[in-house]
Amino acid sequence: MEAQNPTTASETHLARSLGSLMLWGLGVGYVISGMYFGWNLGLAEGGTLGMAIATGLIILLYITFTFSYTELACSIPKAGGVFDYAHRALGKKWGFIAGMAQVIEFVFAPPAIAAAIGAYFHIFLPAVPVVVIAIFAYFIFTSLNIVGVKAAASFELIITVFAVLELLIFAGITLPHFEWSNLEKNALPHGTTGIWACIPFAIWFFLGLEGIANVAEETINPQKTIIKGFGSALLTLIILCILVFVSGVGVAGWEAIVYASPGAPPSDSPLPLAMAKVTGDSGWIYHLLITIGLLGLIASFHGIILAAGRASFEFGRMGYFIKSMGRIHPKFKTPATALLVNMGIGILALLTGETGSIITIACFGAVTLYILSMITLLRLRKQEPNLERPFKVPFYPYFPVIALIIGIICMIAMISLYPVLSLFYFGILAIAYAWFYFFVKNNADEQHPITSGPVNLPGESIDHKG
Repeated sequence: MEAQNPTTASETHLARSLGSLMLWGLGVGYVISGMYFGWNLGLAEGGTLGMAIATGLIILLYITFTFSYTELACSIPKAGGVFDYAHRALGKKWGFIAGMAQVIEFVFAPPAIAAAIGAYFHIFLPAVPVVVIAIFAYFIFTSLNIVGVKAAASFELIITVFAVLELLIFAGITLPHFEWSNLEKNALPHGTTGIWACIPFAIWFFLGLEGIANVAEETINPQKTIIKGFGSALLTLIILCILVFVSGVGVAGWEAIVYASPGAPPSDSPLPLAMAKVTGDSGWIYHLLITIGLLGLIASFHGIILAAGRASFEFGRMGYFIKSMGRIHPKFKTPATALLVNMGIGILALLTGETGSIITIACFGAVTLYILSMITLLRLRKQEPNLERPFKVPFYPYFPVIALIIGIICMIAMISLYPVLSLFYFGILAIAYAWFYFFVKNNADEQHPITSGPVNLPGESIDHKG
């Protein structure tokens, strides 16, 4: 491993430029692709009722988790997110595991979204292979993230607003054709087992929201701004989730938005299938909404690339990955190396062509993050009662305990239903931990900047106006 040489503040400190509106755009943008594709795959497992029950459980998880995670993000506003929180409360070993789970979530989610972007663009460019379009998207949006966080966040905000409007238009067109009987068609095709099988796809509705915490170091007045960003983003996403689910399935039943035709494989384009039942598949409204719908996929793809770069950057900054990943670009002040490494790994995952499996692996990482972050919160409350907490989770300890219990239930369900993928996921964690234990642990700096004492953020003297 490379020797741990001290680096200057300009090499490791991220610039502050994000306000609450930008955080709303990032939070909704990280997640919004989950409204456009992926969730409908759960319908094939559990039908309308199974997916509805699983989604209700996951909404409760995200309400309790988000408020709890906001307390951590406001108390310890660092780019590593759960890695920094767990490192402080549970020590280096558990901090590494929590951080690695976060990296897996954020690195494996973009390839699934890239595949969907490729599939959507392939409708208009049938001569270009889906995978080529997806790889091109990786290069474009990784480059945009390297250029600068403010430019990246501004772009994210614009396309997120368009993506939200498109979902509202979709609901406005399909809801007049809603029939309750369509929700009752084959509502629980595989019995109660199907409910548990829906869990990863219900998580996909909201996966990535926690990425707001990873731009805390780039946020103006983070202790106040993060609260507004998390809260407004969560409310927006819950409303959109319910609207899309009800209006999409209510047009013609769940099978109509899972299978393009009888016997066809599950589709990655549920909203166009639902729209086609109302407008046909050749009208201008249909094509306009498909075009705008691409913005939802792009928003999440671009946003999660941003969050993944910060998570990997913090690992590099601490010496847990190669040191160069913990440096920022001297001109753009962004974690360029971390972004490029993540892109390489994502393209390799993309080339497998297993979108459903990639989604499930990302969900394994997310659920691990949820469990360990709630344990961290409970431990910090006991271990550091005097830690400055600009925001405290309401109904403590019930909210973090509820999130912890639901997280454990989700993990058990996913392991039992996806044993091979769970072995793959835990295998990645085991190999990474072995590398950390034998080659990193004894060489890493013993004094993590957030292990004790008040949080001293770089750049606090920056003007907070605007």
